[in-house]
Amino acid sequence: MEVTYQSLHEQDYKSLNDQLKNKDSLDVLKWAYQTFGNELVYSCSFGAEGMVLIDLISKVKKDAKIVFLDTDFHFKETYELIEQVKNKYPTLTIELKKPSLTPVEQSEIHGEELWKTNPDLCCQLRKLTPLESVLSEHQAWISGLRREQSPTRANTQFINKDQRFQSIKVCPLIHWTEEEIWMYIKLHKLPYNALHDQNFPSIGCEFCTKPVQPGEDPRSGRWAGSAKKECGLHLGDKQKNN
Repeated sequence: MEVTYQSLHEQDYKSLNDQLKNKDSLDVLKWAYQTFGNELVYSCSFGAEGMVLIDLISKVKKDAKIVFLDTDFHFKETYELIEQVKNKYPTLTIELKKPSLTPVEQSEIHGEELWKTNPDLCCQLRKLTPLESVLSEHQAWISGLRREQSPTRANTQFINKDQRFQSIKVCPLIHWTEEEIWMYIKLHKLPYNALHDQNFPSIGCEFCTKPVQPGEDPRSGRWAGSAKKECGLHLGDKQKNN
């Protein structure tokens, strides 16, 4: 049976996860690329988890496609890291996907500093809609979600039905701890975003990301001062519609 979003039912996801439950991240990636081939894309934010996944993916499929949602608002350190990754893994295909609106056009239509007045709309225009465009061309996508990151991610499985994007979401790192992520980065001497050394555990757009103090929630620096904690890429239908 061809594995597609349309062909899989709830029981199929349970069966697949039962088959993979004792496998490691590399095995999950091997299964994913054997199953989907070029129909699989990695949407990477180039955070710490991203660096681990890129390295693992390079061991499984050297010409894998990686997409970065380039909102035009990222830190210079993030763009510098992407160039380092391109040099380290020259056979990977890394695409920077931009929104349809330039920052100037967005300001003209929706007003200045939309990330302050309506952050959900800003994320929709600059991240969600571009990713919808990418995923419309692929059967499945890879994400670096880990269960310990937040309560909304605690039930993430290796293989997930992604109703938000009508796609199959593969999450190979669900069991990894933050300590294990950084052990892997240090052990394999991987490049990483310099902002991680400046109290930025989670890095998004420059205007919406602040440093986090010791003991605070690692994601408390994202959309600081608001109730918003997710851009919407990983919210289920119920959360998305609220």
